[in-house]
Order: sequence, then C-alpha cells, then structure tokens
Amino acid sequence: MSANAPAHSPPPPVAAREPYLVLSGIRKTFGAFEALKDIDLQIHQGEFVCFLGPSGCGKTTLLRIIAGLEKQTSGTIRQGGRDISSLAPTKRDYGIVFQSYALFPNLTVFDNVAYGLVNRRMPGRDIEARVAELLKLIGLPGAGPKYPNHLSGGEQQRVALARALATSPGLLLLDEPLSALDAIVRAHLRHEVRELQQRLGVTTIMVTHDQEEALTMADRIVVMNHGVINQVGSPLTVYREPATPFAAHFVGKANTLDAVVEAPGLLRIGERAVACVGATGPAGRAVRLFLRPEDVVPSWMAAPTDELVDSIIEKVDFHGSYCLASIAIPGLGQPLTMFLTLNSVGDRGLRGGSPLQVRILGDRIRVFGP
Repeated sequence: MSANAPAHSPPPPVAAREPYLVLSGIRKTFGAFEALKDIDLQIHQGEFVCFLGPSGCGKTTLLRIIAGLEKQTSGTIRQGGRDISSLAPTKRDYGIVFQSYALFPNLTVFDNVAYGLVNRRMPGRDIEARVAELLKLIGLPGAGPKYPNHLSGGEQQRVALARALATSPGLLLLDEPLSALDAIVRAHLRHEVRELQQRLGVTTIMVTHDQEEALTMADRIVVMNHGVINQVGSPLTVYREPATPFAAHFVGKANTLDAVVEAPGLLRIGERAVACVGATGPAGRAVRLFLRPEDVVPSWMAAPTDELVDSIIEKVDFHGSYCLASIAIPGLGQPLTMFLTLNSVGDRGLRGGSPLQVRILGDRIRVFGP
C-alpha cells in the first residue's frame, strides 16, 4: 500500500434484522363486542411463537386475521416487508393446520398432500418427488395410496401438516392442532412438530390453551386474555417472571397469597414476616403474592444455613410421579401448596398430619398490587 492510499473506512453498521411478521394496532369488533384491542406484535424469521390463553381470549381470532380468514376492524399486518392487511387468503404466503385436520376424505393421502401443488400447476414429476419427500419427512413414507379414514388421528394430523408445508410457505399457522388427540399421541407429536419446524426453519404461530404445549414447544409465548396481550417472552421468562397476575395464575401452578408491605424487602403474611426482594412501596401497602409450589422447599433439599419454618401437612394429592402437598404454617393464615416427589412421600411416610420443615424462597415471590 502506498503512503498516500486512503485508510479503509469502517464498514457501515449492520441494520437491525426486520421482523418477519409485524402486527400493528390490530382491533377486531363484533358489533359492540371488542374481541381484540390494539394488538402490537413482532415475530422474527424462524421463530416458533405460541398464542396462549383461555377460550374466548382472542387468540384464534388473531390467527384468523393473520391468515385473512377474518378482516380486522383496524390495524395493519406486514409479512416479509409486504403489507398484507387487505389481501385475500389465497394471496398470502402461509400454510395452515386446523384442529379437525380438514383432510379431503375422498382423496388419497398423496392427493391431499399434493392439493396445493396441483393448484399451482407444478409438473407431475415434481409433485411426485415433493409429496414423497414430505411423507418421508413426517414418517409416513408408504401412506400415499391410503385414504384418511385408514389412518389414526395422529397420522391424519401429520398428513395435514405435510399438506400445509407442501408449497414451502413462509409462515405456518397451527390452530390447536393437537387438542383432538389423546394425551400420549399429543405429547409425542409435540416433539415431532417442534423438531420438524426447527429442521425446516419455517416461521410458525400456534394457537393453544394448553400451557404445557406452549412451554415445551415455543421460542416465545404470547399470553392473551380478554382481547389483549398480557405478556410476551420466552417460556422460562413467562413462567418465572410473570408480568401480570393473570399470567402468573394461568401459566403453571401458583400459590396466591394476600400480604402487606412492612418495609422495603419485607412482607407480612398473616402474623409472619417474610423477606422478599419484590416488596416495595410504602409500609402498609396491600399486595398479592404469587409463589410457585417448587419454591417451597422441604428441609432435605435446603442448605444447612437456610432458615427453615415448621409446617403441618394438611393433605397429599397423588399426581403420578409427584405429589402436591397442602401445608399449614402457623401464623401464615393461608395454606401453601408444594411439590414432593413420590419417593420422598413414601420413604418418609408423609401424610396428612405429618410435620414438615420447609424453606420459602423469598427471591422467587412475585408481588403485584391488590
């Protein structure tokens, strides 16, 4: 390099990755009823996002608006940088799987999967190759000649998934796709659907009211209630750091306690003072606490230096591999529920009336206003 050569300029800053799907100010009314209220949400390429909430919270309506099957009252939708707010469903880039499978009963599995490809006038040889690829991908390589009524519910849902993926859509929409299946098949398909989504890298939105599905499958969970978003976050964040009382109550099990702030970092629950980092505000402020059952720890799982409190087991409910114990702590005035392993219950002979020392993890208590 010559002495007079100009120095290299620093490279321009890399622009922040634009979200793949952007919902802005989405509202939906049915007469006087407001089903969705100013929904703002951004979803990135390749994410698996779950809309989680109770029946009637607006999650399915929001999915149908994204698909163009419902028209929003106001607001915009952008997908891949393109405004699709007013486009017909056939003009949007997505595949969809319904709870009811919605397979054509008079068509073979091959023809069901090939349906969208035929409509796009793909050459027959390419259709055969694509369908064979998808049936292998979903673990049903020999099912092409069969009809839907020859398949189990789980197999039919796999075929519905293959049909949705046949045209290589940019967005996959799943409307409670596993809720019609029995528990064992549902748990197995959770793993299969998530693994397939990760392998293909397709941006996916799934509607569910099943918190276990959302916690085990999603990159992010959108907790909804009464037409609004309560919280958006990773499964761990939503579970461990709920942003609202509804999120704390709906996602996972939780003890709900009434308390009063006694001083910064100190709560009074009944007659007991409990250290809690979330205790803020003026002394005497009434608050509501949420504490997960696993954050009430039995003495044999606590450290030697931990402060323990005495309790009495009121009852033990069997849940298979674990038990839920309801305990009474003198002076607390409100029962607590905690997890116990089945082995510990059996080995220690724990039952109603048994004494039990526990530690309350004060740093795990979530504090909300009344």
